[in-house]
Amino acid sequence: MIVIEKSGETMLAIDSAWQRWLHENTGRGCTVESMVDAMVASGFDRHTATAAVDRLRGSGHDIASDSARTEPDDRYVYEAEAPIGTNANTIRAGDREIEVIARIGRPEVLVVGGVLTDEECEAMIALSRDKLRPSTIVDPDSGGEGFNPERRSEGVFFQRGENELVARIEQRMSALMSCPVEHGEGLQVLHYGHEGEYRPHFDYFPLHYKGTARHLEHGGQRVATLVVYLNDVESGGETIFPEVGLSVVARRGNAVYFRYMNALGQLDRKTLHGGAPVLAGEKWIMTKWVRERPYI
Repeated sequence: MIVIEKSGETMLAIDSAWQRWLHENTGRGCTVESMVDAMVASGFDRHTATAAVDRLRGSGHDIASDSARTEPDDRYVYEAEAPIGTNANTIRAGDREIEVIARIGRPEVLVVGGVLTDEECEAMIALSRDKLRPSTIVDPDSGGEGFNPERRSEGVFFQRGENELVARIEQRMSALMSCPVEHGEGLQVLHYGHEGEYRPHFDYFPLHYKGTARHLEHGGQRVATLVVYLNDVESGGETIFPEVGLSVVARRGNAVYFRYMNALGQLDRKTLHGGAPVLAGEKWIMTKWVRERPYI
């Protein structure tokens, strides 16, 4: 436990988990501003967050050296015609017409509405409720699963095509993301209770981690993510992109899509994202990750 002091005042303690998060994200090349914004979104006051980052920078930690070891960098090439980055205000996704709510180009993020019906959202929650288990993260060294206080949620995975509902949703997602069904990992449903959160992270597998090779054997690198909101969140629970100051509010049936790998195999670190703490109520989401090759 580390206590930050500024101007003679003792402020909120920065625990070991947050210290580890700061070191890891500094090593990934995240900017000072994005780390401070992410901490503020998770409940820290801005002075405390700034002091924590300043303390790290003044500790002798070699930020430039760490950044040089990471594969993603600011030279990421944004393609002129991304798979679903058209200017249309609606997208035909199989059996549904999807409304485009907002888009940004760098990073490639699309917020869409009406991906699932109210009935489909309720059905996926009902299918998941009794199967939930504490969420894990990928261990960077072994590639296996581990628990980490950076992620406070519970979830369940569904096999591809596990039932009629899952298969129908996967076909729709495939059409929306312009990606074959076979490239998708199984759907994951996640539940966040009060104060549940997932601190900012990347969905792709960082190439400088020893455990990454284990995951790349099963379809290559992750290319893009689609997060579907299964309920309205009373307060908090936004999907945040601290590198670009974007915050997406959870609304039932809506989704946020983001793509972080281009045709050159580059990875876009501007897609750093997280789930802000749920301040009131609960949050249910469903996530689909897609790979560069068929996922096996």
